[in-house]
Amino acid sequence: MPNRIQYRQHGGPEVLEWTAFTLPEPAEHEVVVENKAIGINYIDTYFRSGLYPSPTLPAGLGTEAAGVVVSTGSAVSRVAPGDRVVYAQSASGAYSEAHIVHEDKLVKLPDSISFEQAAASFLKGLTVQYLLRQTYPVTAGETFLFHAAAGGVGLIACQWAKALGAKLIGTVGSAAKAEAALDAGAFATINSRQEDIAARVAELTDGQKVPVVFDSVGKETWEASLDSLQRRGLMVSFGNASGPVTGVNLGILNQKGSLFVTRPSLFGYITTPAELDAASSELFALIASGAIKVEVPDQQKFALKDAAEAHRQLESRTTRGSSLLIP
Repeated sequence: MPNRIQYRQHGGPEVLEWTAFTLPEPAEHEVVVENKAIGINYIDTYFRSGLYPSPTLPAGLGTEAAGVVVSTGSAVSRVAPGDRVVYAQSASGAYSEAHIVHEDKLVKLPDSISFEQAAASFLKGLTVQYLLRQTYPVTAGETFLFHAAAGGVGLIACQWAKALGAKLIGTVGSAAKAEAALDAGAFATINSRQEDIAARVAELTDGQKVPVVFDSVGKETWEASLDSLQRRGLMVSFGNASGPVTGVNLGILNQKGSLFVTRPSLFGYITTPAELDAASSELFALIASGAIKVEVPDQQKFALKDAAEAHRQLESRTTRGSSLLIP
C-alpha cells in the first residue's frame, strides 16, 4: 500500500499525518502516477487550515506533482505506462507516493526538464502564464506591480517579465528577497515591511503609477494595490496569503479612478486539454531556453513524510522560490 499525507481536521501544520492508504483502480479516463517530486503551493495551506472548504474528511492534500505513469484506464489516449508526466489539478491528493489523475490534467514532460524542475514550476508557471499572458497581456516596455516577488510564483514572474521586455516592480519582505527578485529579472523592488508601497510605485514611475497590479497577498496589500493603479487600471487579486479581502466597498473603485478588479484562478483560465497544452508548451519553451531557471535549494526539499515542517517554513515566509516534497 502506498503512503500519503492526510488531515482529519482543519488546523495548523500539526494536523498533517503520514499514513498508508488504498489506491483504487483507475477509471477508464484515469491514470496512476508514481510521484517522483511534489510541488508545495500556498493554496495547500488554505485547504489544510479551512480557509478554503475541503472535501469530506479525512482528506488528502496537494494539487501538483511530476512522476511516471504506472497504469492507465481502458480509454486513456493522452499518455501510456512509462511516460514521464507532470500534472496540476483542482482535486487534492498529490502529497502521496502514488496518485490517480484524470488524463486531461496530464502533460508529457520534455526530456530536458527534470521531475524536480517540473514539480517546482508547473502550477506556479501556469499561474504566471495565465496572469501575464491572459488576464492582462503584459507588453514590452510596460511597468507593473507584482506582490511577493521572491515567492515561488513571484520569481517565475520576474523571469517571465524580463523575457517579455516588461518592467516588474516587486514587493518583498527582506533585503535577501529583494536581491533574489532582482537577480531573477525584476526592474525594482519595494520592501513592504519598511516602505510605503503606493508612494514608492509613484516614485519609480515618475508619478504615472501602473496599469495593473498582481496581488496574491490579499488583506494586507489591498489598499496599497488600489493606490498604485493608474486611472482605469486593473487590480488582479489572485491569492490571500495575509487573509482574504472582505467587506469591499465598490464605491472605492470609483473614488480611486474608475478601477477594475478581477479575482481569477488558474482553473478558470486553463480548463481544457488544448488550453493546458498551449500554456504548458509556452512555459516549457522558456525553461528549455534558460529564460526561466527553476532551482530549488536543498533546504527546501523535504521528505514527503515531513510535509508538516514544509508547511511551517512556507507559512513563516522564510522560504524563497519553490519548495518540494520528495517521496
